[in-house]
Amino acid sequence: MTTSTRPQNALARRPVTALTVAALALGGALAGGGTATAAPQTAAPQKAAPKPAPAKPATPAKPAAPQAGDLLDVTLDQLRPTQPTVGFDQIYYKLGRYSSTKDEANGNFNKRFDDWCETNGQEKAASVQPNAKISDASSFTCTVPVGKETAETRAAMKTVVVGPGRTLYLTDGHHSLTSFLETPGGGPKTHIRLRVTANLSNLSTTAFWKTMQERKWVRLRDENNRPITVQQLPSRLGLARFHDDRYRSLVYFTRDIGYQPPADAAEFLEFQWGTWLRDRVNLASYDLTSTDSYLAAIRAASEAMSATPGDTVIADGRTADELGRMAQWNDGKKATGGEFGKLGTPVTEAKPGKLAYALDYRAHLPVKPGKPCKTTKPSTPKPGQR
Repeated sequence: MTTSTRPQNALARRPVTALTVAALALGGALAGGGTATAAPQTAAPQKAAPKPAPAKPATPAKPAAPQAGDLLDVTLDQLRPTQPTVGFDQIYYKLGRYSSTKDEANGNFNKRFDDWCETNGQEKAASVQPNAKISDASSFTCTVPVGKETAETRAAMKTVVVGPGRTLYLTDGHHSLTSFLETPGGGPKTHIRLRVTANLSNLSTTAFWKTMQERKWVRLRDENNRPITVQQLPSRLGLARFHDDRYRSLVYFTRDIGYQPPADAAEFLEFQWGTWLRDRVNLASYDLTSTDSYLAAIRAASEAMSATPGDTVIADGRTADELGRMAQWNDGKKATGGEFGKLGTPVTEAKPGKLAYALDYRAHLPVKPGKPCKTTKPSTPKPGQR
């Protein structure tokens, strides 16, 4: 291999020669006892290097906008409801059970941990530390780790739509998440993951609400089934922000007795059943503080649901079968058995029923939350006024 060598020119050798001469002269002067004086040299003036411009701070990249199918981690206080009402008695059941020690006495974890894990796409609780809280996800574990979700566990998650300004609108899970918010150990800063249904953040506010109504992702009906505007929707979750729809609670207690939610359940399915039941079950004729009377209302409602033909249009163009009608009331079991037989089991028993939990919790409330709708009568103008 041949290595090429760059030739050195005369200019490259001049500095070496000059240094040699200077060194000899200095040596001679020192040998003769003299003092060596260097000839003054005038350096060419050099311009000062320009100061570097201050570095501009880097602009942080915006996080990617959530897209349909994404799992979004949020806190409960970030969510905007898309319905003005909930069934208080359904939430009272959850709060009564969450505050009870019956589950632990039966060798199980408290239901609030199973419910949180299921809602978070993680199936159910696997371990729970003493004094664990759902607001502290490090105090308990779930059977399905984060990142290992299945189609089945994702299907159980609640849903959200991203609106203008990336505001998060909850479209399913108002009862579950309100229960998490209201229970001790929960609260507005409790984290939960939601499945994104759609990102509509590019729309104007008007176009957004038009789309939400067209896709039936918002319910603009009050507790008496009267229409409301989007401006009348609650701004946050919480019992005090909702109105109580008793028919929504009634439908909840008919679950697995008169209907079963289908896998592809429509948004606001229980409200649709409730709308239909208003003309068939008059709740004003029942005492909803009495277990026996409440059970009679539930039986009347669930029997009507099962007895109606499957192709009956219930509400919003959906049929009874599409909304999960059970062809056999109480799954073919007697009133003393099945899900109906469990509902009223007293709270003094080892495994109280859903209705018993709800009525017991409601009976111990110091003040009923929520605000009743006020009907304002138009004032009569005085003479001379218009």
